[in-house]
Amino acid sequence: MGNRGRLRVYLGAAPGVGKTYAMLGEGHRRRDRGTDVVVAFVETHGRHFTEQMVEGLEVVPRRTLVHRGAEFTEMDVDAVLSRHPKVALVDELAHTNVPGSRNEKRWQDVEELLAAGVDVITTVNIQHLESVNDVVEKITGVPQQETVPDAVVRAADQIELEDMSAEALRRRLAHGNVYAPEKIDAALSNYFRPGNLNALRELALLWTADRVDDALQHYREQHEITGTWEARERVVVALTGGPEGETLIRRAARIAARSSRGDLLAVHVARSDGIAGASAGALAEQRLLVESLGGSYHQVLGEDVAQSLLTFAEAENATQLVLGDSRRPAWKRLFQPGEASEVIRSSGDIDVHVVTHKEVGRGLRLPARGGSLSRRRRIRGFVLGVLLPVLLTVCLIPVRDDLNLVSDMLLFLLATVVVALVGGLAPALIAAVLGSAMINYFFTPPLHTLTISDTNNALALFVFILVAMLVSSAVDLAARRTRQAARAAAESRTLATIVGSALADRDALGEVLERLREAFALTSVTLLERTDETWGVRATAGPACTAPGEAENEVPAGPRLLLALRGRILEADDQRLVSASAAQVAGLVEQARLAEEAASATTLAEANKMRTALLAAVGHDLRTPLAAAKASVSSLRSAGIVLSDDDRRELLAAADESLDRLTALIDNLLDMSRLQAGALELDLGPTAVEEVVARSLDDLGVAGRIVSIEHAADLPLVRADAGLLERVVANLLANAVRFSPPGAPPVVTTSRLGDEVQVRVVDRGAGIPPEEWASVFLPFQRMGDTDNTTGIGLGLALARGLTEAMGGRLEPEETPGGGMTMVVTLMAADLGSGTGATAPGHRERAEAARGSHDDEEVEA
Repeated sequence: MGNRGRLRVYLGAAPGVGKTYAMLGEGHRRRDRGTDVVVAFVETHGRHFTEQMVEGLEVVPRRTLVHRGAEFTEMDVDAVLSRHPKVALVDELAHTNVPGSRNEKRWQDVEELLAAGVDVITTVNIQHLESVNDVVEKITGVPQQETVPDAVVRAADQIELEDMSAEALRRRLAHGNVYAPEKIDAALSNYFRPGNLNALRELALLWTADRVDDALQHYREQHEITGTWEARERVVVALTGGPEGETLIRRAARIAARSSRGDLLAVHVARSDGIAGASAGALAEQRLLVESLGGSYHQVLGEDVAQSLLTFAEAENATQLVLGDSRRPAWKRLFQPGEASEVIRSSGDIDVHVVTHKEVGRGLRLPARGGSLSRRRRIRGFVLGVLLPVLLTVCLIPVRDDLNLVSDMLLFLLATVVVALVGGLAPALIAAVLGSAMINYFFTPPLHTLTISDTNNALALFVFILVAMLVSSAVDLAARRTRQAARAAAESRTLATIVGSALADRDALGEVLERLREAFALTSVTLLERTDETWGVRATAGPACTAPGEAENEVPAGPRLLLALRGRILEADDQRLVSASAAQVAGLVEQARLAEEAASATTLAEANKMRTALLAAVGHDLRTPLAAAKASVSSLRSAGIVLSDDDRRELLAAADESLDRLTALIDNLLDMSRLQAGALELDLGPTAVEEVVARSLDDLGVAGRIVSIEHAADLPLVRADAGLLERVVANLLANAVRFSPPGAPPVVTTSRLGDEVQVRVVDRGAGIPPEEWASVFLPFQRMGDTDNTTGIGLGLALARGLTEAMGGRLEPEETPGGGMTMVVTLMAADLGSGTGATAPGHRERAEAARGSHDDEEVEA
């Protein structure tokens, strides 16, 4: 098939902003450049300017489908693939195809075209993206049934935002350029309110900005760009766990708030060079504060705090870095200025804010620096190991006659211990050897020679060298132990951060991988899982590795799991920490598997519970109609009983009624069983509510003739399974008829509310207390005022299950004046010609059904 096609998406905040117009305009531009362009599917919605833009472009004929007696048109995927243009224009990416189409969703049609090498230009509104569906419902009050996965749109090679102010869009709507004149007032007062449009516009802008940010990060990683690009403010605040942390966090949050959508990132460097770590409790409190302010908390492991901070800031493309002023006393700053000074010197394009606070100059209040074996300290140790014995010799020569050999040796021993404290064993050995040579040459008779005349002096010099070596070894060992303890503490804090982030996040696996990537300054961390003989990506943070051998580091996480870490070669200590984290990753994978098994077990347990209740109920309720039917048939067959014609008709009617009850009962049991097992087959499509209500009343027979009907004018079709919806309405009507008192017949009303259609079944009976509403929808439940001989309590449970299976809701309400109202809410059907469009075939049959039922009411 060749290379995969390219996808271009025009994204809009609301209908009418000009997505389709822009798509067609791009089609004309490409056609004028000589590109082979076809219109695979465009819905003009009757808009004059859009229809004009279609002219001059080749249009692939649509496919006609017949569904429940009505004709609909959809994109003919086979025809487009056969034509195989360079570019195909496909409108309304989130559209749900009519049953019987090649795919359920139009975005799946688009995927086929792309896989065949056809470039696709398409349109979608922000409310149809899966990730913002709940947000849009809160803004507009209208749930969106048609959605497209974010991954489909994010995978587009190019996304164009068609932006328009709320005022301009409302003017366009008022001028009749979006909807028909009769729909303008309703649209302006509902969905197209200024507040709704501004909120949707902001949502579209923010989503697009995130997509642009992803593209920017990918470009920087692809081209190995480490410098800061100030495309958006990212403020990093460095935390030590000290008491000044709250001040720094709030100051950084204010800096981030000055820029629209500025990001706040808090980072703590867990040191492994001997500095005792910060208070875990203080860091936990500061983390909560950061997250409450909308920021994120991170922890990295490093010996050089300044360099670790800058590495993290550059990796996150930070624009500003907030540090606290040093808590060291003023006299210490003369010799050791602090980390802030080093950060300022090396920050490059990153702005550094050094914030003063009340803890400045009060001291660190942390354990003092232990014996560290960092490279810098070893260099200092070697310098001191050479210079200190020489300087001490120069100082002692003038007072040589006033001091004895023992005093000289003690002073040189002290110098050796100082060198050991600074640089460890190797520099101390150099100082001991050099010191012994100085003592022998300058202070041991005979002077200025390396020979020793007195045996005691030789013994003293030997003991000096031995003591110097032992002390140096002890100091070096203590330094190593201190370093290891500090490293272990830092690793523990890092592991605690990783585990804590996993517990606090729904996507625990992805969060752990992201924390690993940050902690070790890596480009990406990918979890690979082997199935059969192939490797696949289970989860990733950063650009994914698709197979073993692509990353610098690989750490097994289980029999079939492998962590691939890309960015730099890890040291042995880091490898050990990653291995510990790998065990956590394996545990999360196992936890997910167990959760899936638990969910399956719960489903089985519910099914078993249902089956037990079903068998218990069937024992009585199936016998009743069977016994009645058998008694009637036995009487008819009995040769010893003389029956009149009226008696025979009555027995036949009783048998027929009992068998009808038995059939209805079995149908309900089967449907409830299918619902519980998730095996109920749906045939969703545009359905006329009036037609369904009329058929439901017919199912009730004579009892249905007392029901009053009030249908709203121009009621749109709903998206439902007509047969199941009829069962729902019939069940509700049967209940309403049964509980309505004489002289107060049930009422059925239909109305439209936004993009929803509501069917209300109203009775004037005794009603049910609100605290018992939940129980009436449980299977095998019958309320105390119900005739317990009429069924096993499946009616309302089945009605709600069928309604929810169709994407609707069934909710009870109190009837004003007494009684119960059951409200069925369904989405208006989207037939590709505007929300709530009406199919002529359905409408005529609905009007005929309504007229037929009205005639029956008059005759009654």
